[in-house]
Amino acid sequence: MDFSSLGAHDRVAWPAIECFGALKAAAEETERIRLASLVLIAPLRATADIAEAAVAVGPRLTLGVGIGPREDDYTASAADFHTRGRRLEEQLRELPQHWQGPILVGGGGDAALDRMARLAAGYVHGGGPARAFKSAADRALAAWYDHDHRDPPRLVGTGYFALGGDAAEGRDFLRSYYRFVGPFAERIADGVLSSRGEVEELAGGYAEAGCDELVLFPTVPRLEQLELLAGAVSGIQV
Repeated sequence: MDFSSLGAHDRVAWPAIECFGALKAAAEETERIRLASLVLIAPLRATADIAEAAVAVGPRLTLGVGIGPREDDYTASAADFHTRGRRLEEQLRELPQHWQGPILVGGGGDAALDRMARLAAGYVHGGGPARAFKSAADRALAAWYDHDHRDPPRLVGTGYFALGGDAAEGRDFLRSYYRFVGPFAERIADGVLSSRGEVEELAGGYAEAGCDELVLFPTVPRLEQLELLAGAVSGIQV
């Protein structure tokens, strides 16, 4: 099984490569693979800047957007955390005037699903076991068809992996990255995929639950992790 998309997270108050910068670099070094922001914290940026950056990445981009759950990203960007939902709503209305590519919306609340159903082409789930994806996907589909769509939305799942004996390091990263959610961070860390069997089980469960595409993010910053993932997904039938 070849990889279908390369995705990038978005953070500001965290040591990371800027989302569009990573995607543009990937676009310059590849020819066929789709690219995706999963998800871009859109209210941190001007809508025109988002559209300009998306155009620079190119037509292979799927623009996944959301409000982001961390207040420190808004503080670092001098943006208003408390009006981010309203701001994203405005941006979803404005973006198609400047950029014609597909837009997905991430988030688990009713407001996020309603925005997705009214103003986007599909939904991005934030991760977890297949049963969590199915629950969110069912709610997303209900919101979608409440707005009288005929064609189904695109449903994208995400997850985390740490292969080759690096699971402990991967879990430590996730505990730190999700510290803001308190004790629930431990459950997120425990969900890191650490073997081919776990990757295969999650991929199969997500496919059975209606997922169109599952994007897995490494939790260990070494390129060999991508080689290990390629080996783990080789031959998987979903």
